Amino acid sequence: MQMEKKNILSHYEHSIQWVKELEQLSEKQWRTPIKEGKWTIAEVIGHLIPWDEFIVNDRVPYFFKDIELPKGPDAQMLNDQAAAESRIRTKEETIERFTATRQTLLTALHEMDDDLWSKELMIGQSTLSLAVYFQGMVEHDNHHFEQIKKVI
Repeated sequence: MQMEKKNILSHYEHSIQWVKELEQLSEKQWRTPIKEGKWTIAEVIGHLIPWDEFIVNDRVPYFFKDIELPKGPDAQMLNDQAAAESRIRTKEETIERFTATRQTLLTALHEMDDDLWSKELMIGQSTLSLAVYFQGMVEHDNHHFEQIKKVI
């Protein structure tokens, strides 16, 4: 298995476990903003769910096919909607949804042939490898996880 794929899969496996550990937070901690005027921990975790769903449904099935990738969602609108939903969902519901969606993504990535990870693909006007694409997703996760760690 390619090292890039192995590292990305490892990150996703650990992210599931790390988010599950957030169940130990009190309700007050769960609803604490990561910084003044910013999202709460609930909203940060909640916004990762629709992005994983988008990757599973609108990216993975289209990678390396001779068809154009579906247009991505409006990021601000998707994030705002996810944050709003996270404000009304329980901690357990949000963590359960994150875990289930992230596991679906992880399974899809496990099933991809190793040789695809270094092949180039077109996303919009950008050409990049699958490994680079998912490394960007890992960096996005890590950015938010570090924000949460600073709060707790």
